Parts: sequence; C-alpha cells; structure tokens
Amino acid sequence: MHTYPFTILLLGLLLSACGRTPSGESMDTAATPPTLGHRSVPLLTADGQSFKDLNRNDSLDPYEDWRLSAEERSRDLLGRMTREEKAGFLLISTTRMENDAGFGPGGGEPIASGFNEEDQVSETNIFTRKPLDAPMMSSAGTTRAVTEFHGRHFILRATAAPAILAEWSNNLQALCEQQRLGIPAIVASNPRNHIAVDVAAGLNVGTSAFTAWPGELGLAAMRDFELVREFADAARQEWTAVGLRKGYMYMADLATDPRWQRTEGTFGEDPELAARMMREIVLGFQGEALHPRSVALTTKHFPGGGAAEGGQDPHFDWGKRMVFPGGRFEDNLIPFRAAIEAGTSAIMPYYSYPTGTEYPELAYAYNREVLQGVLRERLGFDGIINSDTGPIEMMPWGVEELSIPERYKTALEAGVNLFSGTADPTLLLETLRTYPELEPAVDDSVYRLLLEKFRLGLFEDPYVDPAAATATVGKDAFRERAAEAHRKSIVLLRNGEVAGEAALPLAAGTKVYFATYLPSREGDPVTVYRPDATADWPVEFVDDPAAADRVVLWLLPRGKSLFQSDGSPLHVNLSANGIDVAAVKALMADKPTVLLINYSNPWAIDELYTDGDPQIPAVLATFGTTPEAVLDILTGAYAPSGKLPFTTPVSDAAAQAQLSDVPGYDEEAGYGLFKFGEGLSW
Repeated sequence: MHTYPFTILLLGLLLSACGRTPSGESMDTAATPPTLGHRSVPLLTADGQSFKDLNRNDSLDPYEDWRLSAEERSRDLLGRMTREEKAGFLLISTTRMENDAGFGPGGGEPIASGFNEEDQVSETNIFTRKPLDAPMMSSAGTTRAVTEFHGRHFILRATAAPAILAEWSNNLQALCEQQRLGIPAIVASNPRNHIAVDVAAGLNVGTSAFTAWPGELGLAAMRDFELVREFADAARQEWTAVGLRKGYMYMADLATDPRWQRTEGTFGEDPELAARMMREIVLGFQGEALHPRSVALTTKHFPGGGAAEGGQDPHFDWGKRMVFPGGRFEDNLIPFRAAIEAGTSAIMPYYSYPTGTEYPELAYAYNREVLQGVLRERLGFDGIINSDTGPIEMMPWGVEELSIPERYKTALEAGVNLFSGTADPTLLLETLRTYPELEPAVDDSVYRLLLEKFRLGLFEDPYVDPAAATATVGKDAFRERAAEAHRKSIVLLRNGEVAGEAALPLAAGTKVYFATYLPSREGDPVTVYRPDATADWPVEFVDDPAAADRVVLWLLPRGKSLFQSDGSPLHVNLSANGIDVAAVKALMADKPTVLLINYSNPWAIDELYTDGDPQIPAVLATFGTTPEAVLDILTGAYAPSGKLPFTTPVSDAAAQAQLSDVPGYDEEAGYGLFKFGEGLSW
C-alpha cells in the first residue's frame, strides 16, 4: 500500500478536467461597433465606421458589414464560395498542435503553440481495428488543412497551458485570415471541466488547467439547477478565453441500460431531470441566443444512445442496434426537445439505428425519417446537424454496401450539414461532381454553418488574449463554486448506527483509515491518504485499519474503456469491473466501514453489501469528486444533499434482465437497491 498527501489524489486516481455568475460577468451581447481583431487584412472606412476588408478588394462587401444581419451576410458569402471551399467547409476533423501526437504515440516533447504539419492517415478503423473501405485522413497538417482543403471547422483534443492554447488559436486564426475570403476557423472540443473515469479522445479531454467540476452525473445529483447554470457560465468563460468556441457536448442520452459504457457522460436515467439539466447547460454556455462571447453547443447523441442492445456501444458493429422492448423511444426525445427550446446550436446524431420502431433500420446520420421527420419537423430544430466522428468511413451501419460517395449523398439527403471524421474532402468533392442535384443541400448546410460563425462574432474578432486566458482559466472564483458543487454532488445512501450512534458524521477524534481502491494494471490498487499540513478535519488519520476506529473505503470501479470494447458481455458487478472483492472484504473485516462507491455506471454492489449489513453502516455515492469534498461530508463540515440520478440494480443478474429503454425506477419491484432520487442528510 502507498501513503500520499491529499494533494496527490486528483493526479493519482483518475480525476480529469474532463442568475448569479461566479465572476459577475455580464451575458449581454457585444457592443456596437464591435472590436475588429485582425492581423493581415486591411481595414475599410464607411459612414464613419471601420470594417475588415476580408477579401482585400478595397470594397465593403455585405459579408464584411457587421451592421447587417447574420442571415444577409451568410447569403452574400455563400454566393462567393467555390465548390471546393464549400466541400472543405462541410468537414470537421481533428487538428493538432505542435508536438501533439493526436491518435498516435507521443514523442515526449511538450505541446507548443505552433502547428503540427503531419497528416495522420489510417487504413484501419481506429475503433473497431478492422480494415477501412478506403484510407482515412483523420487529421491533416494544419497549413494544408486550411489552404488546400479549405477546412474551417476543427476539433482540438490536446491540452496545454491556457496561454499556449490561446497563442495556438491566434496562430490558426491568422492563417485563416490570410486566405481568399478571410473566413475564420471555429475550434470545437469535448468536455474539459469534469472529473471522470473514462478519459479518451471523443469522451473528454483529461486533466488540465480548466476548473474541475463534478462529473455530469454529479452535476445531476446536485439537483441545484442554478448552480448548474453557474457551472456552464464559468466553463464558457474559460473556453472563450483560450479560443474554444464550439462544444461537442453535452449528452442528452438517457442512461436506461446500466451496462452502457457511456453512462458516465449522461445526466442519468430520468428524461425530465435530463431535460432540466440540458436547458441550464445550453443557456449557460450560449446565453438566450448565440453572441460574441458564447460557446456554441452540439447536443448529442440524437435521438438517444442509452437503449443499447446489451449495453454495447455503436462505435462497434456489435453495438449498432438500439432496442426498445419497453416502447420508450419517445422518452428519449424529451431532453433533446429541452435543448432545442433553449437554443442549442447543433445536434449530433448517433451511429446506431433503431429496431422495433416505425423508423428505418438505418444509422441516424442516414435516417431521413428521423432527422427530417422527427428532428426538423416534429421538434422544430433549425440549427446544424453535425455527424458524429466517422459514420461515412468507419460506422456506416445500415449502408455498408454503399460506396463512400453514395454514403455522402444519402447522408446529405437525410439532412447532415457537417461531417465529422476525415480532413480530406477529395471523396466529398467527387460526390458533389457526380451528383450535382446535391447543390441545394450543400448550400443549405454551408449557410447554416456560416450563420453560427457570424452570430459568434468570429468574423469581427476571432483573436484572444493569452494573458487574459491565464487569468481566467482556473480562477479562484470558479474553483470556489466548483468546490461547492463537489460537496452537493455526494449522495448519502445509508447511515446506520455504530454502538447506538449514527455512523456519520464522524465524531471528533475518531481514528480513520481512509483509502481508495482504483483498479490498476500494475501496482497496488489501494492508496492510503493522509491530509497535508494545512488540513483541519477533526479526526485522526491512520495508516493501518487495525489502528482505526473506522475504516473508510472509496471504491472506484473501472471496467473496460469504451474504446477497449471487444463485444464480450458487459456486467455491472464489482468483481467484473476491477474490484478484488476478497481483498476489500479483508480491509473492512474488523472495523465498522463507511463505503463510498464512485458510480460511473449503476454498479451492483451485492458482492460487498446488502441492506442492513452491520459491518457497513454507511454508504455514499460519488460521481467524480475530490477527497476534500468527501471528508467535508464525512466529518459533518458540510451536510449531504445529493440525490441519485439513476437506480442501481440489486445484482448483475437484475441488470442483465432489465429492459434497455426503461429507467430503473419503472422496472419490476425488487429491481433496485438504491432508488432514483434517494439521498439522506443529517
């Protein structure tokens, strides 16, 4: 076993940085006239005002005139773009910073603010590890992407110091400004502000300088929707400070199958709770409408991926079927409707396809009946439909027999506006030349994408201040509010008695053995923690359970990462997810134990605990949080207030028998150990 101070915990475990505002910053739209950020284009003067001459023709064109509406400017610029420029505009792909390895092995040099000029091309599906129909360029060298491929939509998966990110963003925008029409880039990212178990490209970014809030399930557990809005507003300020203006987030999917490997990124199993969360998240990041300080959100994964057959995920062919044995397809639309009503800028359809419904068994990116009939017509969504990464090249479920140009055609006709995946528009251009009837769909897509850029103010000023980025990201005001959120996210599930007294809060002077159990491929999974010299919890920490009055064990089950999936059955019991049950029982054999479980899925804990177990009088749930927050709850410095965002099954057998589209609270009697909405206080 190892003993470390608490300052090591966030690094040593798994914690990642995937009304009132914390800073008091106004959410009003930008003042008029706007600031004009420029590096190489000249300025024009008209009617006593200044404008950027983006195409350098010494004339004020409508798309350069910030006094006009985004609609007028978009129509004008659309008419000036070539077919090649439009094709590049319809793609969004990974971009890499200097020394950023992307999906490949790292070289060891620190990430810097320059460009990575190497193309990354694969002949193998990076998820399924099967051969591709054609080589795929997942990332192009930056200069080539902008100048040759006409790319203006990028996904940044790297992390670096805030000033480095800001400098890189400015370098990218300066390169774009030098091009024929001066169209700025928009840079997207997956979540960067959460503590999470499964840290991987496409899920969340990992440990960084950004303020670390609870995981998404933890935010839902708070049931404090004002604080959720504060979170989103604080994250918005951090993102815009470094030049990130588009979020590939958040997940409106319902976690109705407890085995699903993407449960951690959801807001739980209840459609109404998820809907309330989505509303606050969208309004916090975007405001009432997109404006020059917004982060434009891409809500995912339409129309919901939680009803996965066997809990498998459609990144893989063994997980491509969504099943609805409980007839709950419509429930999945409720959180998306809330996001749309709040104004989400984009929606991302998932790779999967529906079975047993009125809709065709085609992946949603190809499913016109779902994208047009449900999303556009029934739900009234008028924004951008942004495919997930790779449905054309890697996950063409239901259209496997089509050529890549035929897949592009089918997806464009279904309603996709922006294709995530390849950086190379060659095959898309071939599609547009072969099928000229697609031109209206292409123009409609480019128009929608331009609207987003104009509304975000990127044509006026895409540049950021590196010094302000350093001052904004991780600022004390944000960390203080995040600390409050961490404490509110913890759920007290059981609080029995020890010697006639409540097990929690711990009495002053109690000798406590506090350890985490994190599955590890190498080394001891048990880490004993001691506070640093500044800690003032009124208990005594010991290194040996034999010397303790109370054992506190924090289990962090961890099954296969999503991208380690091999199609084998998924289970939710502890022993199937990295926990050596016998070893844990030995640690708590002789002393009353407070058991904490980090629920990245609704784990079944019957191998260790059943209700009324006198050896474990207290049980708590966490969803990605800090040891300081845990200890404040355990010692009574903060009263627990969290509520479970899902039901946990009594056993893995119960999870295997659950209807995949039905929340645990609607399963048959006896299904749940801990129920949705449970949560005690003192």
